[in-house]
Amino acid sequence: MQIGLVGLQFSGKTTLFNTLSGSGPSDIQGQKEEASIEVVKIPDERLNELSKIFHPKKQVNATIEVFDLPGLKMSDDNKVKITSSFLNGARNNDALFYIIRGFRDDSVAHPMNSIDPLRDIEFLEVEFLLSDLAFLESRLDKLKRDVLKSKDEKLKRELPVIEKCLAHCEKELPLRTLQLDENETKLLSGYQLLTIKQLAIAVNYDENSIADVDSEIAKLKNKLEKADAPLIPFFAKIELELSQMNEEDRLTFMKDYGIKESALSKILRTSYDMLGLQSFFTVGEDECRAWTIKQNYTAQQAAGVIHTDFFNKFIRAEAVHYEDFIKYGSFNKCKEAGSWRLEGKEYIVQDGDILNIRHS
Repeated sequence: MQIGLVGLQFSGKTTLFNTLSGSGPSDIQGQKEEASIEVVKIPDERLNELSKIFHPKKQVNATIEVFDLPGLKMSDDNKVKITSSFLNGARNNDALFYIIRGFRDDSVAHPMNSIDPLRDIEFLEVEFLLSDLAFLESRLDKLKRDVLKSKDEKLKRELPVIEKCLAHCEKELPLRTLQLDENETKLLSGYQLLTIKQLAIAVNYDENSIADVDSEIAKLKNKLEKADAPLIPFFAKIELELSQMNEEDRLTFMKDYGIKESALSKILRTSYDMLGLQSFFTVGEDECRAWTIKQNYTAQQAAGVIHTDFFNKFIRAEAVHYEDFIKYGSFNKCKEAGSWRLEGKEYIVQDGDILNIRHS
């Protein structure tokens, strides 16, 4: 599963990407011409606590792929233009993060010559919506011609779905706000429509804005009801500094600046949620690991993520939730309290379950 970071040049997008990937500061801020991709660990305090209890030889966090597209910049005619390569790069992601500039820095000019987060968000939304509209109009025309020629049942089923989507976009609404059933979603899945992708918006502020961030985000939320996307404030330069500190210094630094939680953790958790993912754990002296699965996976499907043999030869799953394990302190105590369970293959795994797979 892959998250795409998109935004205008000099928004702090690549600084955020470098912080997430642990690659450190870049000397070519805003000048990237090529996209970058990294596998990023999902921070999980639950896994950290389990490792403190079991003292494993290694800890393995869940991961997610993050894709950094080059920032949009001013063209020769003094306009910021969306290119086909940018659109194609955005389409190849499972969900998108708009990285929006909210900080002021006279030494780094904004491509549109002023700082206006609302304008930048609306610019991206409109361009992506226009791209979807152009595709839907073209697809609808082709479908109408093809249905008359071939009488193909699949094309007949697709036609009203495309009409429904086009009507929604013509109201200037993104497709992620349109109710689609499972069959409709499947019909559209191959087209990589941009506004159907789950979206979150991260606004990059500077340290002088910390006290005003909550009110600024509240104002943006009021003006972006149609976007249907969570808004997350972050401080790219501060986050980069935090990522290079040890835990003690990091906590002191955050306290001094009045930062309650690293925005990186929130951004990654939001990415995980947008993709409909969750984690379960396996624990022991050799390894404590967070495994990534889709929400509503069964115990047998979760077992298959560990190893295909576990899916094919699944018998039962020993299950106890993380909260219960921490509450009672051991598997034996969980058994005594009735929190330890043996579950069959149809059991729906919950986020935070600790599983031990029994297989033949």
